Amino acid sequence: MNKKTAKLLAPVLGLSLLVPSVFPLTAQAASPNKIKSVEFEGMAAPATPEDMAKAYSQASLKVTFEDGGVQSYPLTYKTLFKSTDKINGTPAGMAVDVNGKPIMDNSVPGSPVPFVSDAPDSNSLLEVKGAKPTGLGGNPLSLLTHYEYITSDNAGKSAYGIVPASISLTTLDQDKKTGELKATDLKKVDFSQAGGLWIPCNGSLTPWNTHLSSEEYEPDARAFEKDPTQTYLGAYTKTFYQDDNAVVNPYSVGFIPEVTVNKDGSSSVVKHYSLGRFSHELGKVAPDRRTVFFGDDGGNTMMFLYVADQAEDLSAGTLYAAKWQQTSGENGGAADLQWIPLGHASDSEIKTYIDQNLKFSDIFETADQDTEGFTKIKTYPSGKMEWLKVKPGMEKAAAFLESRRYGAILGATSEFNKMEGVTVNQKDNKLYVAMSYVEKSMEKDAKGQDPADHIQVKKLKAGATYELALKGGQTDAGQKAIDSDYVPSSMKGLVIGEDLAKADEKGNTAAVDKVANPDNLSYSESLRTLFIGEDSGMHANNFLWAYNVDTGKLSRILSVPAGAEATGLQVVDDLNGFGYIMSNLQHPGDEMILPDELKKQVEGYINELWDNKKSGSVGYLSGLPALKDIKRENGNNGNNGNNGNNGNGDNGQHQGRVLLRDIAEAVGAKVEWNNTDRSVSVTWKGRSFVVKIGEASAWVDGKRVELDSKVELENERTVLPAGELESFLK
Repeated sequence: MNKKTAKLLAPVLGLSLLVPSVFPLTAQAASPNKIKSVEFEGMAAPATPEDMAKAYSQASLKVTFEDGGVQSYPLTYKTLFKSTDKINGTPAGMAVDVNGKPIMDNSVPGSPVPFVSDAPDSNSLLEVKGAKPTGLGGNPLSLLTHYEYITSDNAGKSAYGIVPASISLTTLDQDKKTGELKATDLKKVDFSQAGGLWIPCNGSLTPWNTHLSSEEYEPDARAFEKDPTQTYLGAYTKTFYQDDNAVVNPYSVGFIPEVTVNKDGSSSVVKHYSLGRFSHELGKVAPDRRTVFFGDDGGNTMMFLYVADQAEDLSAGTLYAAKWQQTSGENGGAADLQWIPLGHASDSEIKTYIDQNLKFSDIFETADQDTEGFTKIKTYPSGKMEWLKVKPGMEKAAAFLESRRYGAILGATSEFNKMEGVTVNQKDNKLYVAMSYVEKSMEKDAKGQDPADHIQVKKLKAGATYELALKGGQTDAGQKAIDSDYVPSSMKGLVIGEDLAKADEKGNTAAVDKVANPDNLSYSESLRTLFIGEDSGMHANNFLWAYNVDTGKLSRILSVPAGAEATGLQVVDDLNGFGYIMSNLQHPGDEMILPDELKKQVEGYINELWDNKKSGSVGYLSGLPALKDIKRENGNNGNNGNNGNNGNGDNGQHQGRVLLRDIAEAVGAKVEWNNTDRSVSVTWKGRSFVVKIGEASAWVDGKRVELDSKVELENERTVLPAGELESFLK
C-alpha cells in the first residue's frame, strides 16, 4: 500500500492520566490532526464479590478529532505501594514519635510491632528542581502522603486519635519515556518542631510547590479544661513525646502545616496559626497565591476565607467567615454569601498565646441560659447550645484559636454539615466545595430552638458538590473592601446525589450511578473536568467520578474495595509531559453495608488482597499517553520510536503483519477500541471491520472471515495479518 502512516495513538501501560496544561481542547482551525473534544467513558459498578474487593478501573478517555476520528484510552489503577509495604526498610504508614522512632504497638503481650496506618489520604506529587537522581535513569519526583490515623491496635482496640499521625516523603522515579512511577525511597516527615501531627485529612499542593497539610476534628478546649479525658489529646501527646508528663494543650493542634521539600531530599514543616483553628479538611490556595479556601469537616461547621498579606507567604493575613443568605432550598440549596471579618494576625502572634498555655476560660466568659451581654451559639466541636462573651482584649485569641465560636458570635453561619474538599476552576472563576451529607444542621430547625437557622434546605443524605462564583471588588459585612479577586459571592448545588427509599440488593442506600457523599475534589483545567472521590456509607463500594463542567456528563472511573474510602485525589495536569490522577484508598473492608452472605464472600477476597484489612493503597490511574502521543502527525512514517515500527519506513508493516491503527487512520478510517471485550472496530466508507485480541478471525460487514494468525497486542499496539485489512481498505 502506497500510503502515509499516521502517528499511532495507542494506550501505553504504565503511563498516567493525560492532563497536560496545554491540552488543545478548542481547536484554532479545522484540521484532521487536532483534538475537538475529550470526555470520560465510565465503567459499571462492580458486580462480582471479587471485583467488589478490588481497586480497579474499566473506564477510558474518549478523544474526538476534528475530522470525526475517535480514540479511546483505557484506564488502569496502579498501586505504587501499600501502607504496610516497606520501602528501603521503612513501612510506608508507620507512626513515629518526636525522635523519629517507630511508635510500638504492645497490645499483644510478647509481640511488639510498629503501629502502621491503613488510612493513607492526601497526596502531593511534585518535582523539586535540582533533586538528586534516583539511579534508575528517570526524573526524580517527590510524593507527600498523609496517614490520617491508625484504625486499631493488634488486639483490635481502637487507636483513632491516640497514635500520632504521619506524612511520608517518597522519592519516585518517573520513566522519561513512559511516565511510569516507581518508589525508590521513603522517609517520614519530621514534625518534632511542630508538636506532632493531629489527624491530617486532605491536603493540597500550593502554586509555589509546597504541600498544605491539615489537622481536622480539633479537640474541644472547653471540654478539655473541664475534663482532659474527654478528648484523645492527652494520650496523643504522651505517645508522641513518649513521656507521661508531657504538657497537653488543646490549642496546639487544629491548624494547617505547610511542608517544604528540599533538593537534598530533606523537608521542613511550619504550622500556620493565622489560618485559624477549626476542623481543617484542607486548605486550597487560589491562583493569586494569597487567597485560601477551606473545608471544615464535622457538624455545625463554618465556611472560612483567608487573604494573606503577601503572595506565597501564609504567615500573616486576614480571616473571614461566611454568612449564608439563602435563595433556594432545592437540590442542595443556593445562597448569596456575606463575609464577616474575624481579624488579622500573624503566626507568631497566635503562637504566643499557645506558648502561654492559654485556656478556654482565659478567652470566654460563659452562662447557662439567655443572659444579657452573652451570645447564644451552637457550633462544632461541642454541638451544644452555648452562651458566650469574649473577655476584653481577647478578640484576636478568640478569632484564631476559637474561629468557629467567635465567628458564630459575630453572626457567621455555623450550620454546614460535613464540609469536605475544595478545588478551583481558574478559567471560569469557580470554586467547588463538597458537602458530604446535606442534613441535620443544614435542614430547617423544626423545633425553633437553635440560635440561628440560616440554612434551611431539603435533606439530602447522599450529599452534594457545590459551585461557588468567585469575584473581585467585594466588600465584607462592615463594607470594607476585601483585598482579593477570588471572593466567593454565591453558591449552589451542582452535582447532586440521590437517596433511595430502601436499600438495593447490594445494600446501596443511594443511587449507584450518582455521586454519594462527595469528599475529595480536584479539577483539571485541561480536561475541563471536576474529579470527585467518595467517602460514602451509602454505596457498597466507593467510587471516583469525573464530571465534565461543560456537558454535565458524570462518569465513574474507579472503584475501590467495599468498605474503603477513595482518598488522596490530586490531578496533575503536566509533569515533564505526563499527567497524573493520584488516588488512594483507606481502610478496605471497614463497616461494609453488604447483605450478610455477600459480605462474607467479599470479605474473604479483601482479607486476601489487603493483608486482612491492615493495608491501604497509594496509587494512581494510568494507561493514557501524553500530549505528544495524542497529536496525530501524518507523514512521519512512524519512525519516531513511539509506534513500535521497525524504523525502516515500512508504512506500518511489521514482519508480514501490520499495525492496525497506522494502516486504517492513514486513509481516514475511524478506529475505536472497546475495553470491555478487547476489540477494535474500523469504520470505512459505511463498512465495518472488527477484530478481537487473541482471535484469528475478523468480522467484515458482519460476516466472519478467518485470518492467517491471531490478532495480538505488541507493546500495546494491535497487530494482525495484513491481507484482510488491506483488502477491506481498498
